Amino acid sequence: MLVKTFGCAVYGVSATKITVEVNIAAGINFFIVGLPDSAVKESQQRIDAALKNNGYKITGKAITINMAPADIRKEGSSYDLTLAIGILAASENIPSEKIGDYVIVGELSLDGGLRPIKGILPIAIAAKKEKFKGIILPKLNAREAAVVNGLDILGVESIKDVIDFFKEKKNLEKTVVNIKDEFYSRLGQSEFDFADVKGQENIKRALEIAAAGGHNVILIGPPGAGKTMLAKRLPTILPPLTLEEALETTKIHSVAGKIEKNSSLITVRPFRSPHHTISDVALVGGGGNPQPGEISLSHNGVLFLDELPEFKRTVLEVMRQPMEDRVVTISRAKMAVEYPASFMLIASMNPCPCGFYNHPEKDCVCGPGIVQKYLNKISGPLLDRIDIHVEVTPVPINELTKERPSEKSETVRARVITAREIQQRRFENLASTHCNAQMGSKILRNVCKIDDTGMELLKKAMERLGLSARAYDRILKVSRTIADLEGSDDIQTNHLAEAIQYRSLDRAGWAG
Repeated sequence: MLVKTFGCAVYGVSATKITVEVNIAAGINFFIVGLPDSAVKESQQRIDAALKNNGYKITGKAITINMAPADIRKEGSSYDLTLAIGILAASENIPSEKIGDYVIVGELSLDGGLRPIKGILPIAIAAKKEKFKGIILPKLNAREAAVVNGLDILGVESIKDVIDFFKEKKNLEKTVVNIKDEFYSRLGQSEFDFADVKGQENIKRALEIAAAGGHNVILIGPPGAGKTMLAKRLPTILPPLTLEEALETTKIHSVAGKIEKNSSLITVRPFRSPHHTISDVALVGGGGNPQPGEISLSHNGVLFLDELPEFKRTVLEVMRQPMEDRVVTISRAKMAVEYPASFMLIASMNPCPCGFYNHPEKDCVCGPGIVQKYLNKISGPLLDRIDIHVEVTPVPINELTKERPSEKSETVRARVITAREIQQRRFENLASTHCNAQMGSKILRNVCKIDDTGMELLKKAMERLGLSARAYDRILKVSRTIADLEGSDDIQTNHLAEAIQYRSLDRAGWAG
């Protein structure tokens, strides 16, 4: 008897319908064809044990399973339940009439229990697109899939529940999530706040500008100056995720298996902080079975690279293209997958190996040329792509002990949201541009017009600091954001002057 069941294969952040054809005929062989990997081939043993422990067994006949389309590689253990139900239906242990109405996915334990799988949100989206009635999946994945409306989300704990459902001995409870309630109830939750930071008003101002325009930032300062503390609070002043951004972010984390159990939607902007020993593949994504890297997991959020010069140079260089294009393309011989990578980069570094170059109180013990050599670990093209360079100095003890309340993140965020709304209106007809940092050269010339006085100031700064053409563009973008924060239609000279001072590492003689 021939029976068809349906699963899904995840590639990039999308899923493709997989038709599993199970045919049982005379003989004793067991074949799985259609480019299965080792995990799929090993499913025979898991299915055999799971069925036996629930009172069933694989029939002693020739079983041929075809996974179509046959030219797409099938990877992982998510097909266990799909194959098991197909075998039971083809051997007439369960009715096959309703099986074609559902996408069936899940990894089987030897006792028949179901373990959660990766990529369930793209699978649910694909199931809706293919007009299936519903999806049968592990219970721990049910809330994540229930974000997609218009599908019956049937979460199960064991294969016995699925068998009883198709035999009409048991009704499976549908999982329903009110996506708007879920989204707004958890929106903006954070344990950090700008009010926790004493002093550092100039750094807070720089981070407010960065958040308002989506600019990349690097903080340079000695140990203990508060660089990491400030960086961790940057997401709290960014505009809240929109529902569309939340779904897009959740999809990436779902594919990577980073969604918490019984969770549904990511409602706060991601903050990723990889260790400096990370490999280039782990950062940008890839591998034999391509997976999103840290820069894609930071999509719509913040990527924090602490102690930037300690990262391997090859790791930092692979970021240059994604920072410009805001997408990562992983190419293989037979396929190419794309991961979105629209993130804000915030990096921190000591000014020298000992950490005390330019310190107001402590002396630097690094020899001649060491500071420049340390800075040279970061390439010029990468520094050019970082809009704002800020020097962080330690907070004096009298400032730390003051009881004066600091400005809360909520207050700063309100100003940032207002500035972003101005930019949204400005770029409403441009699909790929949403904030000032994303402006291309053509848009930049139209949007960032300056008067003669401002042009003269900018020319002098360019000559004195020896800035590149890309740095020139960055200054214009940052000054446009400063003008937006003040509600100014035009870029004034004071806006340009403030933007120029945020190019610390470009100053001639900064490293001695």
